[in-house]
Amino acid sequence: MGGSDEAVKDVQDAKKMSIDAFALNVQDVSSSWATNAIQLLFDAAAANDFKLFFSFDMSVLDQPSTFLPLFKQYQGNSAYYRHEGRPFLSTFDGGAKSFGASSPNAGWQSQLKDALAADGINPFFVPDFDDYGGATYDANFFNNYPVVDGVMSWESAWPEVSEGLVNVSSAKDQTALANAHAAGKVYMMPLSSVQFKHIDPGQNWYRRGELNLPLRIGQVLALQPDFVEIITWNDAGESHYIGNCWPEAIAGAPAIQAYSNGYDHTHWQDVLAPFIVAYKNGATSLAQVTPFGAFAGAFWYRPLLKSASCSGDSLGKPSGWENAEDLINIAMLLPATSSGVTLRVYSGGSVVATLPTNPGLNMATVPIKTGPQRVELVAADGTIMGAGSSTQDVVADTSGVCNFNYQVVHIA
Repeated sequence: MGGSDEAVKDVQDAKKMSIDAFALNVQDVSSSWATNAIQLLFDAAAANDFKLFFSFDMSVLDQPSTFLPLFKQYQGNSAYYRHEGRPFLSTFDGGAKSFGASSPNAGWQSQLKDALAADGINPFFVPDFDDYGGATYDANFFNNYPVVDGVMSWESAWPEVSEGLVNVSSAKDQTALANAHAAGKVYMMPLSSVQFKHIDPGQNWYRRGELNLPLRIGQVLALQPDFVEIITWNDAGESHYIGNCWPEAIAGAPAIQAYSNGYDHTHWQDVLAPFIVAYKNGATSLAQVTPFGAFAGAFWYRPLLKSASCSGDSLGKPSGWENAEDLINIAMLLPATSSGVTLRVYSGGSVVATLPTNPGLNMATVPIKTGPQRVELVAADGTIMGAGSSTQDVVADTSGVCNFNYQVVHIA
């Protein structure tokens, strides 16, 4: 993070969407660049009535004692997010770590809960323990991990590469939510757009995007989880950012720059903001997700066809490339009074589809052709209400980076 202006911009943009808090994923608790960024964010949050909480990355950090000083420093801050009066605390992984104790639960109890209790601190602990060793958060998990106050899943946000060409399922979330509530705990459900990583031979994969975002929105509304975590605000490395990706964050990562620079995802916010308000108001279906004005929407597409050889890229195609589909993906929100409105879709310079709409959140896909892309929102009388056009043409192959990231286009 380059400075306070960037921290303020992130906080203000998120607050406009009705987001309550940022989860700060922390891998480094001592380097000045990390601690300075944390302080900038807390200052910005405090000045804008926004909240933050820590999610410590246990795939990098070795044990709780490493991060406890940082947590203690900020948990009493006015901008720190609290639930039921307790400071909210999460992790990425750590479910299989015992820290020398007889079990992971015993390790977390002694090194986290008991260590903090000695200072009069009782965190509301909702980790991502996807790595604990089981397929889902079943009843046995909650019997074996009484230390948690709830759980979050990172991995259920997208289909696994091994699942093939399928849409995201909420089956794991349903299991986790039911078992969490049976144990008197909470469940934090993940919501995301895509996961594409293209850094080195060990980090080169594509987990389906396509309509993943609006599909997950529908699943969240149907399941009504206790919390929802949007993955992510600014993770350029995995391509699921919806906010600003400041250049300082990836200045030392040319591989990430190569597939994220010029790929703006901020217009996913236009779809998410009305959803957040609807979720908080108790909406249970997509029909209840309506825009703040006459309409709101976006379309997104990959500018490289999946059949590309990518012969000029030393990493080659990402694992899971065969699960991608060459589509224009559309999400359009219309008010309850909407009638007779259609979506006119152009691909490669010609009209390829005219689609009906309904009030609420509409989602649709249309096969894509090489060349420019455009989507128009057409009123019942034929008037064009809004439109969006691509700024990058679709190509069949490339001699450069094998980029499966998405261009996101505002329909306005």
